Order: sequence, then C-alpha cells, then structure tokens
Amino acid sequence: MLDVLNDFIVELRRAGLPISLTEHVDAAHAVSEIDLAQRSVFKSALRATLVKSEDHRAAFDSVFEIYFADRRDPTQSDADDESEDDSDDADDEAQGQGAKGLKGAGKSMGQGGGSTMSAEELAQMLEAAIRSNDAQMRSAVAQQAVSRYAGMEPGRPVGGTYYLYRTLRNLDLDAVLERVLEEQRQAKGEAGMSGLEERLARDELGARVEGMKRAVEAEIRRRLVEDRGAEALARSVRKPLPEDVDVMHASRDEMLSLQRALGPLSRKLAVRLTRKRRHGRKGPLDFRQTVRRSLSTGGVPIDPRYKHPNPSKPEIVVIADISGSVASFARFTLHLVYAISSQFSKVRSFVFVDNIDEVTRLFEVADDPADAIQRINTEADVVWVDGHSDYGHAFERFHERWAEEINSRTSVLILGDARNNYHASNAWVIADLQARARHVYWLNPEPSSYWGSGDSIVGEYGVHCDSVVEVRTLRQLEKFVGELA
Repeated sequence: MLDVLNDFIVELRRAGLPISLTEHVDAAHAVSEIDLAQRSVFKSALRATLVKSEDHRAAFDSVFEIYFADRRDPTQSDADDESEDDSDDADDEAQGQGAKGLKGAGKSMGQGGGSTMSAEELAQMLEAAIRSNDAQMRSAVAQQAVSRYAGMEPGRPVGGTYYLYRTLRNLDLDAVLERVLEEQRQAKGEAGMSGLEERLARDELGARVEGMKRAVEAEIRRRLVEDRGAEALARSVRKPLPEDVDVMHASRDEMLSLQRALGPLSRKLAVRLTRKRRHGRKGPLDFRQTVRRSLSTGGVPIDPRYKHPNPSKPEIVVIADISGSVASFARFTLHLVYAISSQFSKVRSFVFVDNIDEVTRLFEVADDPADAIQRINTEADVVWVDGHSDYGHAFERFHERWAEEINSRTSVLILGDARNNYHASNAWVIADLQARARHVYWLNPEPSSYWGSGDSIVGEYGVHCDSVVEVRTLRQLEKFVGELA
C-alpha cells in the first residue's frame, strides 16, 4: 500500500501540486488510521493532507481515480461510492425492482464481463437503472455498455475520452431521460404534473443520468488501468494546473480557471512582497544604538544594532500589445500589476495595436482591475490604420508624447510577442527608453523557440532591454513580478 501511495504522490508532484515531505508523511499516517475499505473516507483523508488549494482539487481527483481505481467486480455494491455520488437513496420498492432487473441481466452476461445482451435488452436495463436509481444495476449497465460500444482493444493508444464519447453516443441518455419522464407524467393520470413537480422530476432524473455517465467513465478508466498501468494512464491524461496553463492557448474553461486563480495569486504575492520589504536585508550599522546596547555587557558590542532599511518602491510603466491572442496575456499581466499596485510608487499603463493610448485613468476610477480591463476594449484609442500590430508606429508615438516622463526611477515593462507584420521596428525608441529608465524588460508570451521566426523581431528590441523573459503562465508571471517589486 505504501508503494502505491508513494507512486500516487509522485504523480501529483508531476502534475504540479506542491507536496512536501512532511505532507507525504502526514498522508501515510492518516492512511494507517482509517479503514481502507471505505473508499470515500480514504479519498477524503488523502485530500485533506495533500491538497492546499481548491484549484488543485480537480487534478487530485483525476489522479486518485486512476491510482485507486475500483478493481472489484463492478456488479458488486459500493455503499461508499454511492454515498458520495448520489444525494438521495432509492426507496425500498425501487431497490427491489433494481435487484430483480440485475438478477435477470446477470444471466445474459458472459464470462469476464463480455457482452451477450442485445442492444434492446441493454436499453431496457438502462431505463430500469435510471428509473430505480439502483447502484448495482447502474454498474452492471456501465460494464455491458463499455463492452458493447466502446470498442476498447488491449494496447491501443487511444484516450479514454474517445471511448467515453462512443459509449455515451450509443446509450443516448438524453432520450432515456425523456422516456422515463414521460412515464412519470402518464403515471399522474389526467391531472398530469404541475410545473414544479416536472422541474423537480427532471432535476432528479438528470442527477441519475450524471451518475450513469460517471459509472461509464469509471468502468473505462478501470479497464485502461488494467491494460496500461496507472502511471502510463496518468501521464496520458495529465492536465496542467491553472497556474501552469499557457495563457495564449487556453480553452474557455481554462480561462475561467485562470481568472479564478488570479485573485488569490495577487493577494498571496502582495503579502509575500510586503513581508519581503519588512524583513529584508539589514541596513547600515547603527553605532549609537550598538554602544548603548553594549552597556549591559560591560561595553562589549555583543548585539550589534542596525538601521532599518527603507527600500524605494519602483515606478512602473506598462506598455502592452492587446491585439489578437496576445490580448489575454496582457489582460492578466495588467490585472496582476494593478492588484499589487501598493508595492509600487506609481503605475502607468499604455495599450496599443497600431496606435497607442494611455489607460491609467480607467484603473484609477475602477474598484476592480477587471472592470478597467473590460473598458479598455471599448474606450482605448489603439487603432490607427487597419488594426494589425505595428510596434514601430506605436513606439514612435509613445516616444513623441511620453518619453520625457521616463526617468531613472522608472521600470518599463513591454508586453507582447513582437510580431510586427513586417513593418519598421523603430528599435531606436527602446534604446532611448533604456537610456532614460532604470530598467526595461520585455515579457514575451511565446515560447523562446519561436522568437525570431516569421515576422517576430524580438531580437531587434531585445538588444536594448535589460532582459527578455518568456512569460507564458501565471506561475512565470508571478515569479517575474515578485522579483521586479
């Protein structure tokens, strides 16, 4: 058991979860104190000791279901899983009907879980499982459906999502829900169902259909683990944590998870930077206090005293490309910088496509940086000709209007992929900003292997920057902003 637990934690670390050795030991102690037969309790114990963020829970659940997949006969009841998956138990009459249906179905099941049932018999069994909400029958239906429809072959390198899609497409659970709901309407007679009753019945049947989907998914996962092994399957289905998602290529769901993670991340970063400033390096020796302190030790300066340092906060100027897919990266960066703006003496923001505009005013009047970022799309004057990126023209306009305001206290952050659509680079502007500013940093959301390819001219600009940094994820952005402040 300890070997499996160790492999499980190793996979969680590969997925990005921060699990220390102490937490590993805590998990082992927790497992030794519980009944391993109670799967839901076992899962809760591991989650409590290993997961520190709600954003990491989905990754934990995915790896747990792989490494601790239920390898028992799926026709056996699992009271623990039932208590976790279903909010209500079926009544005694429904359980009796489910048991009878399961007994009849068992006669049609071949050895080793092979499917000898006809499609019509499986459809009837499925309807009975939805109607009765019987856990045993649901597991039996999942086993038969996967055997008949998934088309799983040993050693075939196909993901579980493909098998799940094939199985659910053939089961047509939406149609099953409507048929069972129609039966309930007819059972009410001429009076029929009221609007509230029908909505409640639909919600209840919908929950049972979701339970059937989970049962099918669990059966597919169980078979994949038996065929490929837990480690190989976990590697094939591994997904990045929200803070490790590539911002430029994030899906809709991943973008939502990034937005949820941004708030806690900014608060954590602000606290870390405040602590860093408060407990930073010691200042110069305070001779007077040291001598006074030494009077208690006969004039021996055992306890030197130092003056508290008062580090200056940098002034930040952000110049962000908001065209195309780069826009999402710029939004997240602007949001994070303004969320911790108290760590800087001043923050000014400029956005551009082929023209440039200052949007600092939008952040100053907004209570939430997200509100200001929404207004940028409609109020910022960033289009000059055709709305395609023109870094050269935007930088030249910035130099004409605001270059005199850049001074030795200013750190300039330029956000963009430097894909200039083959326009003039006007790299001399960046050279002049570097001469005026304290630092000039370029944050590029593209992989470094793409730099300089096609119309990317990041190299022309990079020679005039203090650093050109690849920033594709929130984790990389957090690291850079933390070092900057």
